[in-house]
Amino acid sequence: MSKLANYIAEKRQQKPILSMTHVVYGYPTVQESLDWMATLLEAGADFIEVQFPFSDPVADGPTIVAACHGALHDQKLTVEQCLTDIGKLGRDFPNSRIALMSYLNPMYIYGLEKLVKRCAEENILGLILPDLPYEQAGELRAYCDGNGIDPVWLVTPVTPKDRLAFLASEARGFLYCVARSGVTGNSKHNGGTQQSLDEYLAEINSHANAPIGVGFGIREKAHVDALKGKADVAIIGSALLDAYNKGGKEEGLKLFNSLFNS
Repeated sequence: MSKLANYIAEKRQQKPILSMTHVVYGYPTVQESLDWMATLLEAGADFIEVQFPFSDPVADGPTIVAACHGALHDQKLTVEQCLTDIGKLGRDFPNSRIALMSYLNPMYIYGLEKLVKRCAEENILGLILPDLPYEQAGELRAYCDGNGIDPVWLVTPVTPKDRLAFLASEARGFLYCVARSGVTGNSKHNGGTQQSLDEYLAEINSHANAPIGVGFGIREKAHVDALKGKADVAIIGSALLDAYNKGGKEEGLKLFNSLFNS
């Protein structure tokens, strides 16, 4: 079992589902983003999924796209500084874990081998690159295997069953399960789709060799509660950013607590 999967397994003995919060590094400024991450970790977030911004984040909806563009607008961000900053954050909060999410372009420019080695040095155990398919990630997978880092693969409700089974069986740290088709943002959860979500997660569980995280569209406590017993990690992104944009850390923390601490 990988370090990341082991962490999730140990934490799951204490609670029915873990929390992963998504924060865009550098939005609205580097320090404000780091302060927001620290606030979430102080509130008990099990994971922070830190997104290093990219100008064309194809898996993301309007809220996160706007945050990425805002972060890149009038400041120079570097992958190296991001890794250093979030590594320190992880050391400040040793009971939580940090995963790095971005897109292939900025990571490839930085250098994949260097990226993985630096992640290992900073105890960033998960690496999420939505636009890098498994088949084209041989180089990255080799670097990750040599450094104890888990590349995190994504599946969706429209992933063909044979491919879903393959990716589920190849997952190590956790498998990122997109709860619905489309980009991050507004939820389509309702009673009419819940059965299909349950069936989708049951199919994944029948093949998975690693914990399961579910994201895209989680906005209400009912969404989190519906995942208990079917998944290990509930991932909240756009809804948290919407709350932050509405009322800063106070409003964002209010939403986080309503989902995970009530």
